[in-house]
Amino acid sequence: MKSTIKFNNANTLFSKALKEKINTYFKNNNLNKTGGRKILAKGIILFASFLGIYSTLLLVQPHWAISILLCALFGVNLAAIGFNVMHDAGHDTFSKNKKFNNILSYSANLMGANIYFWKLKHNIAHHTFTNIEGEDHDIDVKFMRLHKEQKYQKHHKFQQYYFLALYGISYLAWIFYQDYEKYFKASLGKNNNAFSFPIREKVIFWISKVINLILFIILPIIFVGPIETLIGLLILGVVCGLMLAIVFQLAHVVSETSFNIVEDDNRKIENEWMIHQLNSTANFATQNKFLTWLLGGLNFQVEHHLFPKISHIHYPAINNIIRQTCVEYKINYIEFPTFAKAFNSHVNVIKEMGSNK
Repeated sequence: MKSTIKFNNANTLFSKALKEKINTYFKNNNLNKTGGRKILAKGIILFASFLGIYSTLLLVQPHWAISILLCALFGVNLAAIGFNVMHDAGHDTFSKNKKFNNILSYSANLMGANIYFWKLKHNIAHHTFTNIEGEDHDIDVKFMRLHKEQKYQKHHKFQQYYFLALYGISYLAWIFYQDYEKYFKASLGKNNNAFSFPIREKVIFWISKVINLILFIILPIIFVGPIETLIGLLILGVVCGLMLAIVFQLAHVVSETSFNIVEDDNRKIENEWMIHQLNSTANFATQNKFLTWLLGGLNFQVEHHLFPKISHIHYPAINNIIRQTCVEYKINYIEFPTFAKAFNSHVNVIKEMGSNK
């Protein structure tokens, strides 16, 4: 049985200095690290939008052109709830009240996903072992080769042509297939054979899946018809899937970020954990305030990975502190000035990994 991966803790001067500076910032400004009123206001807006769009599509049933637009906006709305509410609540940073965080984290289940699986896959595996092959399940994408340590297959040479289609169906595949695959296999990925799954969470799994089925399939079929429901579900699913997948990929799968594979018996990473996060994570378009609001600060992915227990509301403020500390310790800080430049870097990775180099 393989041992747990360990990071190099021989020299942690950078981590200690950065943590001290961040803690001093919050103390001197008398701030709590959770989201507070700002994030609560965002949550209210997003859930109100959910109810407004959903009820309009089912009860008002506007002209088909308007309905298509609303379905696309609904996909954006679902992704935004995931980015802003579920994500922060899942990290216990939405509120100081942990019970409230736990309740809001189940907004993932409202979207058709499962928060218990997400926490295992994201909070533990992805955040601890970012971009480490066999440990970070988020870089194990079916039909895609994202770094050189992944086995090359013939279809990968076409991935530059089909990757957007794959990203587009990722949300629907997640809620209608992958969650059930995890449930029945009791496995998060190809290298993870078992995990604890409490009875309570199994019950929640099935109840929430039935509720999602009622909300997104049964009621729409009753109110607007089966063909209209199928078209609407595909539109919102593709929009939501594209947003979720692209935001993740631009944060970790770009030319400038690094990937690791651990094969030796010691299973040790060369760098300390925080430096590993800086090497494997990138920011993009941090000056775009609308994008920052919509994405729940996940364009500040570096800040999120270094301090996952701090709400995204604070990322723009601590960004400068982290940058200055990286300069002080001569550590590379990866950031793209625009979304377009980050996306182009991601496409370059896809092309390179599809060429069998």
